[in-house]
Amino acid sequence: MDSAYSTVPKNSYVELQSHNAPHSPGSPPKTHAKLHSFDEEGGFLRSSKNVNDSDDGIDNDPDPDLDNYPLIDGGSKSGSGISGAVFNLTTTIIGAGIMALPAAMKVLGLIPGFVLIILMGIVSEISVELLVRFSALCKASSYGEVVQYAMGRPARVFLEICIIVNNAGVLVVYLIIMGDVMSGSVHHVGVFDQWLGNGVWDQRKLVILVVVVVFLAPLCVLERIDSLSLTSAASVALAIVFVVVACVIAFIKLVEGRIEAPRLGPDFGSKKAILDLLVVIPIMTNAYVCHFNVQPIYNELEGRSPQKMNRVGRITTAVCIVVYTFTAISGYLLFGQGTESDVLTNFDKDLGIRFSLALNYIVRVGYILHLILVFPVVHFSLRQTVDALVFEGSAPLLESRKRSLGLTAVSLVLVYFGSTMIPNIWTAFKFTGATTAVSLGFIFPSLIALRLSKQGGGLSLGEKFSSWLMLILAIVVGIVGVIGNIYSIESHSE
Repeated sequence: MDSAYSTVPKNSYVELQSHNAPHSPGSPPKTHAKLHSFDEEGGFLRSSKNVNDSDDGIDNDPDPDLDNYPLIDGGSKSGSGISGAVFNLTTTIIGAGIMALPAAMKVLGLIPGFVLIILMGIVSEISVELLVRFSALCKASSYGEVVQYAMGRPARVFLEICIIVNNAGVLVVYLIIMGDVMSGSVHHVGVFDQWLGNGVWDQRKLVILVVVVVFLAPLCVLERIDSLSLTSAASVALAIVFVVVACVIAFIKLVEGRIEAPRLGPDFGSKKAILDLLVVIPIMTNAYVCHFNVQPIYNELEGRSPQKMNRVGRITTAVCIVVYTFTAISGYLLFGQGTESDVLTNFDKDLGIRFSLALNYIVRVGYILHLILVFPVVHFSLRQTVDALVFEGSAPLLESRKRSLGLTAVSLVLVYFGSTMIPNIWTAFKFTGATTAVSLGFIFPSLIALRLSKQGGGLSLGEKFSSWLMLILAIVVGIVGVIGNIYSIESHSE
């Protein structure tokens, strides 16, 4: 029996595209289908042929304008605007990492610390723009897809493992900070102790559990990252409040001459100082890693295009550089060589100015609220990545509420137990910074650019040089950081 239909090969898929006639915008869109083959071994998607053979609106341009090519065909008509995307991306970046920057500044000294904050921000933005550009080239809707397109399925699995480890580590750090600030630690008094005295709230594990169940779980069950735009805006505002208060206190004490002279460069005078120097740069790399959330944010950007996402990235980078610089300098000036790995814990003592107690509460409680609002944004990409890795080939997570709730519950339980076993945020950051952070932020984007440039990506000589430089420096930083971590563990065990 003759039929106008034909079967689709098992290793292929059909892409439906719609086009309006340029001379008649109001006319119904014409639809055509294009058949693509999928190479499972290499992970490459190649256009095979048009299912519809005709001049009915098929785009046969062999050299499309990638700058205007959305990562997912048929750009979204609704979603978050630039401001919402900036808030979500800024929230992804400014989390717990900001609390370790004053301690990093203490190790590096003011001048190298200031320069490194700016350089890391610029290099991170370059890597984000490379990621967006080459995702457009292969029409990938996730970080994992573009990695598979460039380097195959094994590389994608490794990337997804890196995202899971990195994001889970970051969420563990958030809970550690919440516990330290609210219930106190060995050397510092918690907010609850100062307010209420000794009681059940001294049980750090119990307090963290209550926060997870009452505050974090309801936010983490939200299924779209765009739903978190308002909470992201609030979290950015709270982070800015923290920075402003810290800067005002530092300025007042500086004018009154009650701040000790800061060190301008690193200290090479002891073995411990050198070991700290080896691990502090990987910690700085953690500060700007947001690549796992770039494409989820892009996918929900209204009228999305690579140029629009690059604008979001540049605004975000500028905001983060300013916030990081003022936080690191003011925190180091305030507490000097006594700066803790989590600078929030330094705000439990008299600051030597008027309204010191009130300002301490504003800083600590405000930043805890900030972390509560940041937590679900980072958790979103963690859940999506676990789903892509474990339930590959299943229906999208948005279509399976039970699977989404199950992944949320399991991830929160594991993160909670992780927060009860890791001693402090410096320990977590120095390991993730030397491994997963440099991989996600710099190694994978540079490898993607170098691999896909051979398939029509068209990198300029300067872009190739930047990609190679980024790749080499990231590998060196990772190796040095891991060696520093090993020596640091051995020196503590002696």
